[in-house]
Amino acid sequence: MDLQIIEQIDSQALQGSVEQFLEYLGHPTIIRLKGKNRRRRRMLCTLLHGNEPSGLQAIYHFLQQGLEPAVDIDIAIASVQTALTEPRFSYRMLPGKRDLNRCFQPPFNGDEGLLANNILEFIRETRPECLIDLHNTSGSGPAFAVAVLRDENHLALTSLWTNDLIVTDLRLGALMEISEQNVPTVTIECGGANDRPSLLIAKEGLQRYFQNEEVLAKPQENYAVTCYRNPVRLELKPGFQVAYTDDKYCDADITLSVDADRLNYGSLPPDEPIARLGPEGLRALQANNHLGEDVLEKHFCCRDQKLYARHTLKLFMVTTNKNIAEKDCLLYFIEGGLE
Repeated sequence: MDLQIIEQIDSQALQGSVEQFLEYLGHPTIIRLKGKNRRRRRMLCTLLHGNEPSGLQAIYHFLQQGLEPAVDIDIAIASVQTALTEPRFSYRMLPGKRDLNRCFQPPFNGDEGLLANNILEFIRETRPECLIDLHNTSGSGPAFAVAVLRDENHLALTSLWTNDLIVTDLRLGALMEISEQNVPTVTIECGGANDRPSLLIAKEGLQRYFQNEEVLAKPQENYAVTCYRNPVRLELKPGFQVAYTDDKYCDADITLSVDADRLNYGSLPPDEPIARLGPEGLRALQANNHLGEDVLEKHFCCRDQKLYARHTLKLFMVTTNKNIAEKDCLLYFIEGGLE
């Protein structure tokens, strides 16, 4: 799938709604903005998932203001048709299609693989000084960052948006895993798509990223960022089903509360049940760490057909989206704690 390049935006395209702006784009797009310093450039990518609109909304807000960024900025807006499919901003990826943020590794097959490869080729050709990949979390929750490296540049980029950074050795085919080979990359999860603070976090972080003279590490600067190492994905095994309901008689393989995302970013004690389990119990679940080891029973147990943590865990990305839970994962948890 081709990327269209736009260097001049029609002023009329900035007069309507975000959805109308997305209709104006129509296809995966890179918008190129000229900065005060033309010798340097940064890049921002968003809408890799069609149901994560805060990054797009923040970009639209910035463009409407007519501000000049500090350096040249390239903005990649990826899953345009997915986001425009009715009901709008509701599909992570279209039915029968692949998750774009799992396609940034060979082989680059299908439309999603071709688009991912085109984005990577653009990064290699333009050589930005840094890259931010801006997302919403799958469920309600506070903002945090994710990176595959922990150094001062990644801490500095994180600090523009949040004070929490997850450093992971897990490889899923996400943009940050491959782009990191060419440019310091941080994924920003600015909170749930329906959380009121998410758009404010996206707007304010984007404004700093676009307009600060320097966004990479400064000598002797102390970045107040807390780092967590190697979260583990709690997943359903293929063929099993999840339900989100408070009905005690639901017969799904795992049943979570309709507000399960309240667990995000909190400390989960061993005496608080996470979910109800079906007849298969723990056999419906797996929790593979970055080494490929299933550590499920090291961290979880079944008591009275309920799922409990064996010890206090920190949870991230708890989703209440059934499709995401079954095709991607239920949640992430921190195994080792602070780095």
